[in-house]
Amino acid sequence: MARLSPMKRAEQRAAYVFILPWLIGFLCLTLGPIIASIVLSFTDYDGLRALRFIGLENYKTMFFGDPTVWKSLGNTFYMVLGVPLSIIVSLLLALALNKDIRGVRFYRTFFYFPSIVPTVANSILWLWILQPQFGLLNSALSLIGIDGPMWLGDPAWSKPALILMSLWATGPNMIIYLAGLKNIPNEFYDAAKVDGASGWAMFRHITLPLLTPSIFYTAVMGLISTLQTFTQAFIMTGGGPVESTYFYMLHLFNNAFAFFRMGYASALAWFLFIIIAAFTYLQFKSSKYWVHYEMGGGA
Repeated sequence: MARLSPMKRAEQRAAYVFILPWLIGFLCLTLGPIIASIVLSFTDYDGLRALRFIGLENYKTMFFGDPTVWKSLGNTFYMVLGVPLSIIVSLLLALALNKDIRGVRFYRTFFYFPSIVPTVANSILWLWILQPQFGLLNSALSLIGIDGPMWLGDPAWSKPALILMSLWATGPNMIIYLAGLKNIPNEFYDAAKVDGASGWAMFRHITLPLLTPSIFYTAVMGLISTLQTFTQAFIMTGGGPVESTYFYMLHLFNNAFAFFRMGYASALAWFLFIIIAAFTYLQFKSSKYWVHYEMGGGA
């Protein structure tokens, strides 16, 4: 192996110095907690007393002794219905805002703006919008003769209300689809027009297939995010009414910081990780059947 020159060695040392802050942060704030949580999941630990190794007891309790786990998982999987809805809404917005019309930049900013509002602020805003007596949504429905539901106060409507709220912040997906639309060569549409293709035919056979990489990405990230739903329920409902919005992450949080069952909460976290990894794997495996690229080939 050729020896490095003094200048190359100096560059190498400088590179290590520059990556050192990130490396320290990764080891202390990411890798370290990951390893610690694996260890804690096999212990009985409340954050104050010494660790007590209990083997697989936490996992046995989770699967066979805690029915709330399955109820919270059911509530969480219900929220997955919001992922395709978000994709459809953001795609329709992107198609509308891809037109060369006057003021299109303003409209793009307008529809993206809710996405930069912090989740806590969004939650407080939607508490007012969904207020059953004088909230904005029910007031608007009353103008057309519809008696609005109780929304967050009704177990049947609480999760649909949170899904509706999630559609408010589809700006990032909209931007991704806009970028995808801009990357589709106009020659494809020109050739289709020459062949007499209709607008729907062009969307179905050109636009949609070439947007599937973007759709795939937003579907993967949307599912991962949805399976970790927490903030909205924590702020807006506390898991109610009647545990209808008691999501898995809320159960995990309560076990860790309300009941101080750190070991059990770590086991819950790793079970969620396995669920997310499994669904992500299935999405990647299925992508070869429906994700298309301009140059051909699947994901």
